[in-house]
Order: sequence, then C-alpha cells, then structure tokens
Amino acid sequence: MEILQLTVLPEQLLKEMQIIHRLVFNSEFKREKLIGKPNFCAFLAMEDSKVVGFKFGYEHEDGVFYSWLGGVHPAYQQRGIANRLMDAQHTWCKAQGYTRVRTYGRNEKKAMLIVNLKSGFDIVRTFRDDKGRHKIVFEKEL
Repeated sequence: MEILQLTVLPEQLLKEMQIIHRLVFNSEFKREKLIGKPNFCAFLAMEDSKVVGFKFGYEHEDGVFYSWLGGVHPAYQQRGIANRLMDAQHTWCKAQGYTRVRTYGRNEKKAMLIVNLKSGFDIVRTFRDDKGRHKIVFEKEL
C-alpha cells in the first residue's frame, strides 16, 4: 500500500474518494467543499492504483491544522489504514510547522473516536452543530 500526499485532487481520484465517502458516511461529497480551504492537504491510501482510504485537512483560522474528513473503504477496514493516513498527515503537519491538530467526532462513529484517543488526541470540548448534531472536539499536540 502506498500513501499519496496531494494539494490538488485529480478528477479520477476525487471520484474514487467520493465512492468511499458515500459508503462510509451515506452521503455525497461535492468537489465545491474543497474550495477555499487554506493549506489544504489530502492523503490517499492506494492499493493496486485504487483509492482505498483518504484523509483531508486544512488550516483553521487560529493556525491549528484541522483534520477534516477521512474514511476507509469498508472492504479495507480493520487493516490499520486509518492509522497510516493519520500518521502521514501528522508527519506532514510537523514538517509544515504546525504544533497542534484538531478534529471533530460524533458518537455514531465510535471507531474513529477510539482511533483518535489511541492516537494521543485529547477531548477538549463538545458542541452542537448547526444541524443539531452533538460533536466532540479532539486536539493533539505534535
């Protein structure tokens, strides 16, 4: 397996990522969501030239790198791919001078909550988003 690091997503890789997003989150991911994300960086897990996982992030207004969105194709889960993507992202963040990473989680996605805690993230607060969903804010010092 190979991890690609990109600042722009080619159309074919975006389409493959969108399939994974649909399977993991049961919703569509539109390219427009990528517009205007400062210091955007994508990490893609590739196997046999096919996207099997992804992790996206960008810089928040307060200078913290926000680990925004990620997922692994259900057929490839439980293989450590999410951890490899996170490690690649955090290595890149350190090289860019970031000292902290932030991410949000939801109770429905318990596997990601566990991955975040095992990876050294701390829960720093909770809130309800504009859709009324309860969110957990995680931060990790790099």
